Amino acid sequence: MKLYSAFDLHSNNSYLAIIDENGKRVFHQKVKNDPQLVVQILDPFKNDIEGIVVESTFNWYWMVDLLSDEGYEMHLANPTKIQQYSGLKHSDDKDDAFWLAEMLRLKILPEGYVYPKEQRPLRDLLRKRGHLVRLRTSLIVSLQNILARNIGDKMKTNDIKALKEDRVAPLLAGNDDISLAGRVSKEAIDSLTRQINAIEVAVEKKMALRKPYDLLLSMPGVGRILALTIMMETGPIGRFAKVGNYVSYCRKVPAGRFSNEKKKGTGNRKNGNKYLSWAYAEASELARRLDAESRAYYDRKRRQTNAPIAHSALAHKLARAAYHIMKEEVPFMPEKTFA
Repeated sequence: MKLYSAFDLHSNNSYLAIIDENGKRVFHQKVKNDPQLVVQILDPFKNDIEGIVVESTFNWYWMVDLLSDEGYEMHLANPTKIQQYSGLKHSDDKDDAFWLAEMLRLKILPEGYVYPKEQRPLRDLLRKRGHLVRLRTSLIVSLQNILARNIGDKMKTNDIKALKEDRVAPLLAGNDDISLAGRVSKEAIDSLTRQINAIEVAVEKKMALRKPYDLLLSMPGVGRILALTIMMETGPIGRFAKVGNYVSYCRKVPAGRFSNEKKKGTGNRKNGNKYLSWAYAEASELARRLDAESRAYYDRKRRQTNAPIAHSALAHKLARAAYHIMKEEVPFMPEKTFA
């Protein structure tokens, strides 16, 4: 008898559901997130289980790896594409788990990409770098605001980040309280800069850009670390059938719903990969500042709309260009990108 199983996974417990090939509910139980206990509860059904579903939650790694090593066929459900029964008045963990198993049985389960286990630690290290960069940026903006309020001028970001020389302290030396605010901000920024540098060194030692991802370096605004981030977050480019699928995954398309030329609502803006969204936003900002053709495109959009939308439009163009670079193994072509 064929069995289909699913876990509704939470932070400290899961709900296990098992159905047979006719959809009959065979077993269900709330389980503590204990690897040994999970394996033990599944063991009586092991020879008959055709597959096990786990939702792509923040903590799916351990469950998928554990059961894959035990020989089970694992399926990672994409929660953004799952639809419950319409008109359902009540739903709980048990119902969710059984619905996941039912979709697997019916072969209608929307599945996500199971990122290779051996590459996940390095990808997470790059994600931590991005987290630290965002923290540092918030501190830099705060310090720039302090300087603007007290000395009437704005210090350049690179001057604030300079590690060999403290260019902030002399500007705020006249007041003890403001001086302390500037000093703690500068020390925190310097500490984050050192940690970011340490991560970059470690990543570059362990991971090299593979073909065709090395061609991403031909893009404006993309250096080795951003190229590595895009490579690690994208995975096999072949899993995206069209450029629109990839750009949507990067969160670089408008999330609006329209009817009769009127906006009727907003779609799920969080659907997609937030790390790729950040990477292309970073590339857009750097390209705008450092590349003449990117700047010309940004300025053209800026005259038609506002700065945030122009920035997003440039990021959208770069994401589309990156797809073709990775898919077709060609260098960046500004004449096609900004035509």
